Amino acid sequence: MKAEIIAVGSELLLGQITNTNAKFISSRLAEVGIDVYYHTVVGDNPARLEDAVKVAQQRADLLIFSGGLGPTKDDMTKESIAKCLGAALVSDNEALRYIESYFMRSGRAMTENNKKQALVLEGSIVLPNKNGMAPGMALTKEGRQYILLPGPPHEMEPMFEQEAIPYLLGATGKKEVILSRVLKFYGIGEAELEFRVQKILEKQTNPTVAPLATPDAVTLRLTAKARSQEQAEQLIAPVEAQIRQLVGEFIYGIDEDTLPSKAAEILKRNGWTISAAESLTAGMFMAELGGESGISSTLQGGTVVYNEKMKVELLGIHPEVLSAHGIVSSECAAALAESVRKKYNSDIGVGLTGAAGPDPHDGQPAGTVWIGIAFKNEAAVTFKLLLSGSRNANRIRATRFALYYLIQYLKEKEGQN
Repeated sequence: MKAEIIAVGSELLLGQITNTNAKFISSRLAEVGIDVYYHTVVGDNPARLEDAVKVAQQRADLLIFSGGLGPTKDDMTKESIAKCLGAALVSDNEALRYIESYFMRSGRAMTENNKKQALVLEGSIVLPNKNGMAPGMALTKEGRQYILLPGPPHEMEPMFEQEAIPYLLGATGKKEVILSRVLKFYGIGEAELEFRVQKILEKQTNPTVAPLATPDAVTLRLTAKARSQEQAEQLIAPVEAQIRQLVGEFIYGIDEDTLPSKAAEILKRNGWTISAAESLTAGMFMAELGGESGISSTLQGGTVVYNEKMKVELLGIHPEVLSAHGIVSSECAAALAESVRKKYNSDIGVGLTGAAGPDPHDGQPAGTVWIGIAFKNEAAVTFKLLLSGSRNANRIRATRFALYYLIQYLKEKEGQN
């Protein structure tokens, strides 16, 4: 089966948003053995969309559309496709009831144009939208598959995973279970990671192993096809074990884990409290942790101490430490971590200091960062970074490295208990 993905929306052509839907859909189709040959983007124009459909029909067996299912006049995807296929649009009663109940629950008046979202192609299989209002739909016409999905990623992605993929597996006669596990790495670049696991990549068959770099992490996606979930897990397990043996020290989590979520998970699991003193990151570290649910049970608080005076007055750091070693130093990072831990009576203190750039600071080149972590009744440990990027890029990376080093440090503490 050859697929084409058609994203609808003038905002995509204007560069106002990125077409992440096509990337997501392509990656999932690859996992189930469906080849994507073309990506197309069309603005909110019925004539141009109809032209794009006619072209796609000549070269694809599966046409997947995202966007244009909403209530406004510029949402015209299903109307255009209905015209191309000679199909009628009918109101789906279940979808309409869901939309009406949404407005009742929210206490808002439902305008007439919202009923438009309940229209579906006659004869199609309706794909329920559990995260929005407009349902998706799947239709077979003259041996060709058509799938319509909403545009917002938080609606489209779960619909595609939970509704469209099972539909496609049935339509293609595939009986396999597709299982993926994503290993997430930090502190290692994509090129080095690929080099270290090169032999595994060269020998991959089932499961497949695919590297990918994102702003938050470098990842390896392991994807297995089998007759059952258990068999798929058995295929993944030995390959994952090999990878962990080679580069396990850089793995911080799997699947949906993020650096802050993993740090929060370990802190909460052990009942450890934490506080932070931030200079160059100015509260970014605490903001990342603060976004995690239930973090109030472990995050005690913190202090932004951007200049030397505040480090002394608010945290009680001895001026001699700063004058002797400088603000951008291992000693300062350690003092920040130890002092903030005591100030907030927490089990763990984290300190961040450095020269964010673009100019040198305190005699240290731009991109020099020191991270301190202090555990109760123990001397602080420190980590040095030499970053190269813009001022804000260095601050963001310093925050992420602090979370990564914290995760590794906490895992080590867990192993000692």
